[in-house]
Amino acid sequence: MIRNLIYGTAPLRASVSFHVLRSLHSPPTLLHQPVPDLRQTLASYLRSLQPLISDEELESTQELVEKFLRPGGQGEELERQLQRRAERTENWLTDWRQECIYLENHLPLPVHSSPAVLLPQQEHQDWRGQLRFASKLISGVLDFKAKIESPGGLEELWRGRNLCPDQYHKFFGSCREPGHKRDRVLLHPPNKSPPHHVTVCRNYQFFELDVYNSDGSPLTEDQIHQQMLFLRAHSKKTDKEPVGVLTTDHRNSWGRAYSTLIRDRLNRESVRSIQRSLMTVCLDATALKYSEDLYSSRTAAQMLHGGGSHANSGNRWFDKTLQFVVGEDGTCGLIYDQATADASAVLTMLRHVLDYCSNGPSLLSPRTPITRVPPPRKLYFNFPPETKQHIEQAKQNLDILVNDLDICCFSFPDFGKKFPKRHNMRPGAFLQISLQLAYYRLHDSLCATCEVVSLRAFRRGRSDVVRCSSPEALEFVQAADDPSKSAEEKFSLMLRAVESHQAATDQVLQGQCVDGAILAMKMLCISSGLALPALLMDTSYAVSSHWKLFTGQVSSAVDCVMCYGPLVPDGYSVCFAPSQDSITVSVSAFDCCQETDAQRLSDSLQGALRDMRSLILECRPGED
Repeated sequence: MIRNLIYGTAPLRASVSFHVLRSLHSPPTLLHQPVPDLRQTLASYLRSLQPLISDEELESTQELVEKFLRPGGQGEELERQLQRRAERTENWLTDWRQECIYLENHLPLPVHSSPAVLLPQQEHQDWRGQLRFASKLISGVLDFKAKIESPGGLEELWRGRNLCPDQYHKFFGSCREPGHKRDRVLLHPPNKSPPHHVTVCRNYQFFELDVYNSDGSPLTEDQIHQQMLFLRAHSKKTDKEPVGVLTTDHRNSWGRAYSTLIRDRLNRESVRSIQRSLMTVCLDATALKYSEDLYSSRTAAQMLHGGGSHANSGNRWFDKTLQFVVGEDGTCGLIYDQATADASAVLTMLRHVLDYCSNGPSLLSPRTPITRVPPPRKLYFNFPPETKQHIEQAKQNLDILVNDLDICCFSFPDFGKKFPKRHNMRPGAFLQISLQLAYYRLHDSLCATCEVVSLRAFRRGRSDVVRCSSPEALEFVQAADDPSKSAEEKFSLMLRAVESHQAATDQVLQGQCVDGAILAMKMLCISSGLALPALLMDTSYAVSSHWKLFTGQVSSAVDCVMCYGPLVPDGYSVCFAPSQDSITVSVSAFDCCQETDAQRLSDSLQGALRDMRSLILECRPGED
């Protein structure tokens, strides 16, 4: 049962439940993201604090908010500045979020930043099937690329609104580059000829594989397959250093190693080839065998970080925006860099690619004549002593991270999103309240919780977070196991908690972002050389933004499991993927923290889901 969950429907809430794709005959009409109303934003902020801090702390924070909002005060001036920024930019939030949340984050990309998507297990069990499937997958991606670049492009509709296609044009040929203070995203210059190759990694070796003919037409699957066969024959195991493992390190450490690495001309040319490539395809060796109970969780972890320095982690270049993984044992998936790509857009691409792999052209017969194309070009590296030392340090740091990650994936079979819908509750809100109850039962308190939602309904919109802690959620979880409370009382409190979360989510989806507005205030103060508002230096703000529960929901037709690591050392990450009749969940935590345990939270969550269902059926019999 658990092994099968990776074949079932499964970081981040894509918010595209009713997703329609069709060709565009004219550019979509997109709204500009509105500037949040500051008073409404800070009222929501104070509500989110109530379950997390004492009454005295809340009263002190309320005084700071009132002072900030006084007529003629700092709040009024910052709101005017933000309005001016919104008038002269396509999106006032997106660039700031990319810079502060991602490019200035110095933690390693695997586990800490880049989500992994585990796709359905393929039928192949050897290298022959691996190469065939990889060839078909590349063809599917090229087909998607052709579609978004066609005059019609793609139109995506969500709740009757167009979604912004801006991200798709940055997927291909882009790469993150490490820096000492902050990273930057390398995008293909629009005035130069586009890249025509993908990077393929096998046995820690990198190859430049052309996927277009000289006339600009994409190679056929059979041509790509022939290239893959050549590549495999020229990538036997060697004792070469796993240079890709450098990209798994702390960003400052990788930045120093990068400066050393590209001083050598050969290394620089090889790195530039990887950075300019359309994407990376990693041909992985078979991972370790696991028991049925551990299979899904261990396979998800392998997809997330590669398994460590002695497994497939060196077979990666984590800075690439898109990095497909195809294993000899039939495992396959994707790791993507959130500095450039969000879950909503990634899942749309994956749905197209998987449909292509299922229904697209099959491989031609080997006897079919093919146009001769240049064979894949191997990328070589020199390894001076300083670079070897950097690689050894990166391997040690990676193995510590891999061994510290505790991940649990499971399929909850009792019900899916049909059940809460039947009782007029949004599945996402229902699941979030069940998670609040599960956490409360383990830790006897609520914690700062955020749910990532997509803002692609706005021009150049990316994402922001919903603050999930609320007074209504606290009331319900405190009453849920109280024997003095009647079932009707508990049911009423549960409904109020679910409705409160639905309202908070709608507020963010309409552009009234609490955390986006707070980030904007910070950035405006920094750019103007002003002191930060006292309310942002307050202990309450630090507590409320220490996200111990980092959550998301994947509402998509894509058959997958998504996973990512916690945002803080003493926290969890949880990703829901509800289908009609079941729920796939991935939970992760760090072993170094004695307070957290992914398996215990998973067990508590399943208990909370069953108890909430029983409560509904007890109070509303005959409605199931």
